[in-house]
Amino acid sequence: MAAPATLPDKLEQRIKACTACHARQEGQDAFFPRIAGKPAGYLYNQLINFRDGRRQYPMMTYMVEHLPDAYLREIAEYFAEQHPTPPPAQPSNASAAVLARGKQLLQQGDSSKKIPACITCHGAQLAGVAPAIPGLLGLPRDYINAQFGAWKNGVRRAQAPDCMAQIAERLSNEDVGAISAWLGTQVASAATRPATSIALPLPLHCGSVPGSTAKAKP
Repeated sequence: MAAPATLPDKLEQRIKACTACHARQEGQDAFFPRIAGKPAGYLYNQLINFRDGRRQYPMMTYMVEHLPDAYLREIAEYFAEQHPTPPPAQPSNASAAVLARGKQLLQQGDSSKKIPACITCHGAQLAGVAPAIPGLLGLPRDYINAQFGAWKNGVRRAQAPDCMAQIAERLSNEDVGAISAWLGTQVASAATRPATSIALPLPLHCGSVPGSTAKAKP
């Protein structure tokens, strides 16, 4: 009887539990976000948040609840180095007014609601900023909407002060829909990478972003 095959003990083999959902080519599944190419610090923070209960998703908690920090960082660094072809634009039936509102919030913000422009933190190309700010392009609309809902409902949290939770509270449901609709129409260049720096301090103090102390209390 032949001996059972021995699988190679390599990271690529061990993270197949991750790529079963977060496939390398990552389309636009409403439930599983695009993680390839995001800054390693951001991915590491999210794995820690799932493990420590700041984010709630049973499958992810089960996967990481017993993993040490060093291994989670190794996984994060692996995915940060992957750069598959960006997904195409998502079909949209949003009106011109809705798309214009989404573009305004992303590029200019809304001072009347104390909402900073998304590009202020996520980078001019919305590709994220190393080490800890994620890119926004290529995420499914339903996923974006769900994450804002999770922040509003306290299901998703980050290290305090949680700047995204503050912003989510200031956005109406219509604003969230406009943001996700406009983002869905945008396609990143294949050469787009997270920025390596951004103007500091950020508009809001974010506990997960080093050196982000706000210029003034919002």
